[in-house]
Amino acid sequence: MTTPSSLAPDYDTPAATTPSSATERLHNDAFLKTGALQDAILNSANFSSIATDEKGVIQIFNVGAERMLGYAAADVLNKITPAEISDPQEVIARAAELSLELGTTIAPGFEALVFKASRGIEDIYQLTYIRKDGSRFPAVVSVTALRDVHDHGSIIGYLLIGTDNTVRKQAEAKQEKLDQLLRDQQFYTRSLIESNIDALMTTDASGIITDVNNQMETLTGRSREELIGAAFKNYFTDPAHAEAAIKRVLSEGKVTDYELTARAKDGTETHVSYNATTFHNRDGVLQGVFAAARDITERKRWDKVLQEKTIELQKAKAVAEKANLAKSDFLSSMSHELRSPLNAILGFTQLIESDIPPPTASQKASIDQILHAGWFLLELINDILDLAVVESGRLSLSLEAVSLPEVLIECQAMIEPQAQKRGISMSFPKFEGPCFIRADRTRLKQVLINLLSNAIKYNRAGGTVVVDCDLTLPERLRIGVRDTGAGLSPELLAQLFQAFNRLGKETTGEEGTGIGLVVSKRLVELMEGSIGAQSTVGTGSVFWIELGSAVDPHIDFIKSVSSSLAATPEETGKRTRLLLYIEDNPANLKLIEQLIARRSDLRLLTAQNGTDGINLAHGYLPDVILMDINLPGISGIEAMKIIRLDPTIGHIPIVALSANAIPRDIEKGIEAGFFRYLTKPIKVNEFMETLNVALAFAENGSVPST
Repeated sequence: MTTPSSLAPDYDTPAATTPSSATERLHNDAFLKTGALQDAILNSANFSSIATDEKGVIQIFNVGAERMLGYAAADVLNKITPAEISDPQEVIARAAELSLELGTTIAPGFEALVFKASRGIEDIYQLTYIRKDGSRFPAVVSVTALRDVHDHGSIIGYLLIGTDNTVRKQAEAKQEKLDQLLRDQQFYTRSLIESNIDALMTTDASGIITDVNNQMETLTGRSREELIGAAFKNYFTDPAHAEAAIKRVLSEGKVTDYELTARAKDGTETHVSYNATTFHNRDGVLQGVFAAARDITERKRWDKVLQEKTIELQKAKAVAEKANLAKSDFLSSMSHELRSPLNAILGFTQLIESDIPPPTASQKASIDQILHAGWFLLELINDILDLAVVESGRLSLSLEAVSLPEVLIECQAMIEPQAQKRGISMSFPKFEGPCFIRADRTRLKQVLINLLSNAIKYNRAGGTVVVDCDLTLPERLRIGVRDTGAGLSPELLAQLFQAFNRLGKETTGEEGTGIGLVVSKRLVELMEGSIGAQSTVGTGSVFWIELGSAVDPHIDFIKSVSSSLAATPEETGKRTRLLLYIEDNPANLKLIEQLIARRSDLRLLTAQNGTDGINLAHGYLPDVILMDINLPGISGIEAMKIIRLDPTIGHIPIVALSANAIPRDIEKGIEAGFFRYLTKPIKVNEFMETLNVALAFAENGSVPST
C-alpha cells in the first residue's frame, strides 16, 4: 500500500468521521477476533475497507473496496498491498514529507504508512486512487494501526478506510469556479464604477458614506478611507441642503437634477448635478442611497453667459420692435395725412373736369394726367397703410370656414372687367360640391385679388390666367394663379416679397407699388398658411397660397332643416311650393313664418346668413328666395350675385326684403339683379301680391299680366 498525503486540517465529512468510529472499536479488540465487526467491515458498501496484518498482507478487502477499486477480494487477499492502488507520484512526495517529518529515510510504499502508524500517528489523508482499469479518482483515506490490548498494545495490523471524494472534488471545483466568477464580476463592477465620469457614492439610510469611487475622491480632495464612515453632507457648501437631498431620496425613492456645490479639502468649489436612488437587498430591505454627482460647473458658466446674451438680445429686440412700431406708426400717420390734400386734389380736379363750360382739349389732357397720377397715389397710400397695419400687429383676423367657390366667384366678378379690358381670358375651377378653407374671408379676397391683378397686369397681350385648386395634403388646400407672362429668373424669384421691390418693372409702363405681395405674404401667414411662386422665363409664372382645409360648417344646419321639412305634412291634392327666406333678425323671421303659415300651398325654409342660404338653395332648389340685404358675413347683394352666377340655382327669382328704403337703394337693388325690392316694414297685401308674381314667374318663366 502506498503512502497517502495529508488532508487539509479543516476537512470534515461524514465519510471521514464514519471510519473513525469503527477504528475506535478495533483499538479495543484483538485483530479480527470479533465476528460482528468483521461482518460489518466486509459488508459495508459505503466505503472501502482494507485491513492488513503487521507485514502489510491484506486480510480484509470488503465490498466497498471491490466496487471502488475494481479488484476482486480473491485477487488481493493474502497478498502484499499493490502499490498501483494509489498515484506513485503522490506516494513519492508523501514519502519525502515523512522523511523530513520523522527524521529518517523512508522508501516509497506501504512501509512509510506502516512506519508512521506504528509510531502511534493516526491521520486522514487525501490521495488519488487508481482503479484496476487505470481510471483515477480522488479518495479520502483513514489509516489506523491495530493493536493487541492483551499483548501490551503490540501492532497486529493496519486498517485503511477510504471514501470516494469525486463529488466533493467536483463541488469544490464548481465552487472555485463560482468564486472566480464572483471575483471577476466584482472586479468588472468596480472597474465600471471607477471608469464613470461622475462622482459615485453610497450611503446608509442616515447619510453616512459607505463607498465611493475615484471621482468622488477627486471631487472632495479626500481619500476613500477618509470618506467612508463620514457624513455625506459634510462635503458641500450647504450641509442642510445636502442632507435634504438624502431625505428626499428616502421619501420619494429617487431625485434627479438636484443641484449642490461640493467643497474640496483645499477649498475648491464645484457645482454638481446630484442624481440618486435608494437600493435594497434581495429581501427588499432598504440598504441606503446610491448617488451620482456630475460636474456642471462649466455648464453653469455657459448658462450665465447665455442668460446675459439673452437679456442683451431681448433688449435689442425691444429696441428694434420699438423702432419698427415707430416706423409703422409713422407710415400710418403719413398715409392718413396724405389723404386730406389728395382728397382736395382729386375732388377739385373732378370739379374742373365737369365744369361748365367744359375745359379745352389741352386742359382736358392735363386734367387726365392729374387724375391718373392722383388715383395711383391713392392706391400707393392704401397699400402703405395696409402694410403699416399688418406690421404694427394691430390687424385682427377672424379665421373661420370660408366657402372657396363663393370667394372665387366674387373675385371673378370683381377682376373680369380688368381682364377684358386687356384682352386676357380667365379660367376658374368648377367645384362638384362644397369646398371650405380656413381663412378670414375679407383678407382672403384681398390676397386673391392681388394675385389675380398681378397675373393680368404682367401678362402678355391675349394671354390667359388659370386658377386651380388642389389638395397638397389631407388637410391643406393650395390655390394657384397661373399666367402666361414673361416669367421671372431665379435671381428675381429670390427677391419676391420684398417691400417696394418691383423686380425691374419700374422701367415698364405698368404702374405698381411693390407692396402688394409683401402684404399678401403677411396676411397669408397670419391665416396660418404659406405663399410661394414658380416661374419659367418666357413661359409664365404661377403664384400660390396654401391654407388649411375646413369642414362645411353648415352641414348640421342643413340636416336640421331636412328633418323639419320631412316632418311637415303636405296637404293631399295640392302642389306645395318652397319659399327660402334669408334673414338674421328673429322678429322678421317670426313675422314671415306667421304670414306663410296662412297659406297651405307654401312651405317655408329659413337661413340666418348668406352662406347658409346659398347652401340651402343648392340642396332644396326653392321656388322663390326672399333676401335681406344687411346680413352677417356676405351681404344679401353678394349672396344674390353668387346665386345668379350658379347655373343650377341662378334662375330662381330673388325678392329683396330690406330696411334700406331710399329710392337710390331700391334702384341699385333692381340693377344688381333682384326680381323685386320690398322695404320694411312690409305691407302684407303688397308682400303677398309680390310673392304670387314671383311664384308665377318661377312656374311659367314670365310675369303675369295685371
